This record gives sequence, C-alpha cells and structure tokens, in this order.
Amino acid sequence: MAFDQPLPKSLSPSRLSDFQTCPRRYQHASVERIPQPATYATAKGRFVHYVLEQLFLLENSHRTIERAREFIEPAKAQILTDEVRVDIGLDETMMSKLLAETEAIIVRYFAMEDPTSVKSEGVELRLGVDVNETPLLGILDRLDRADDGSLTIVDYKTGALPNRNYDSHTFANTELYAALCEAELGERPTTIRLMYVAHGQSIDRSVSEVVVKARANAAAGAWVKINRYYDDGDFPATPSVNACRFCSFKDLCRSQGVPVPGR
Repeated sequence: MAFDQPLPKSLSPSRLSDFQTCPRRYQHASVERIPQPATYATAKGRFVHYVLEQLFLLENSHRTIERAREFIEPAKAQILTDEVRVDIGLDETMMSKLLAETEAIIVRYFAMEDPTSVKSEGVELRLGVDVNETPLLGILDRLDRADDGSLTIVDYKTGALPNRNYDSHTFANTELYAALCEAELGERPTTIRLMYVAHGQSIDRSVSEVVVKARANAAAGAWVKINRYYDDGDFPATPSVNACRFCSFKDLCRSQGVPVPGR
C-alpha cells in the first residue's frame, strides 16, 4: 500500500529504538502517527522532567530544593492536560500518589548532586544534524561542562534501575546523542550519566569513538531500511514477547493478522 502521510524528516533515538524493536511499531507511531495514550509512568516521567528542566533554567545560586518544589504546580498545568488526565484515569488518589512520588524524587535528586555547582551547556538541548547521510534529531536533558573542560550527557530516568548485564541496550539512545553532539558541536562528550532519580543512583559510562561510530552506522542502516519500507508501502511486523509486551498497537496488529504473543 502507499502511505497518505509523508515520511518523517528525521530520526530520533527513541524512534530508532521503535524501528529496531519492530518496524511495524515505527510505521504506526511515526508514519501513520497514530496517537498513543499516556500512561501513569510516562506522565510521571514528563512531570519530573519538567520540574528539573525549570530548575536548571535558573541561575546556579537559585537552584534550591524550595525552588524545585515551586515548579510542581506549574507542572500540573503543563503536563497534566485534560487528555492526559483521561488517558491515565487521574483521580485524587492517583494525584496524591504522583505528588508524593515527585516529592520523594526531588529529595533524592538533591542528595545525588548539588545543582548549584553544575555548569550546564544546555537544558533540553535540541540537536539536529545529518550523520552518515542520516537526518538525526535528539533532545538532551542536560549537557554539562566539567571543570576539566570535558562534556557529560545527563539523562534523567524515573523508572526502575536497569539490569547491568544489558548496558549496551541501556545506553543505546544516549550514545547516539554523543554522535549528535560530535557532529553538530564539533566535540564528543567523554561521559554519559544516567540519573535514576527515583532510586537516587547514577550510572556513568565512558564514551568511546568506536561505540559512537557504531551507533551512527546503525542509525544510518536503519534509515536506509525505513526509506525502503516506506517506498514499498509496508513495514514488516516482528512480534515477540518482549517487543509486544508494552506496545500500545497490539490490538491493531492482531486485527491485521499479526501473530501477537500473549493476550
């Protein structure tokens, strides 16, 4: 079939992950642009990210825990839209849970680092550049400058701590961010820091030239396939237990005859 919608003009790390997990998921999300309902987890993630983003837009000396708490009310208006409230079934009990978990995260975050001492080169930094003839787009939570002049990519995580046996997967998106930084800023970050703010733990990983090139090459290979599948009018489905478990397109795929595992 031919698609009525145009192919996206760029490829983000998250959309690349969609494609690598299942090309059909990429088709539904990025080409057909079928809305995906919010979940409590995604709403909480955006809520916390908003608070921390606003905190780092302040001058260093103003980045206090009291100021962070002041961004909770604006976050309600910015993040908890009517559509999100309906999607997650937000009621008083859920709101109380969200606010309690956000308060706990704020406290843990301030135990993890002193934001007044952080030298940030950018917050919610948007980077868009062609790498290996592939239009890449990424938004970094933070890009920090260390005292020795090196750069660190910082990514906030509000979910569970990862299994360290799968670091290659855990750092995949942010390693592609490193390729974006090198291409657009002319400087490769030396470190990636994943801050699991709900648990008060950070995981650091050094950035190597070999890995950055591998991530860029993988994105370029995926972009070639994306264009081919688009021209063919079909992105193949690759169902699996892991790929389908949290996918919001399961019912749609079943209606199209895809053998989705589970119920």
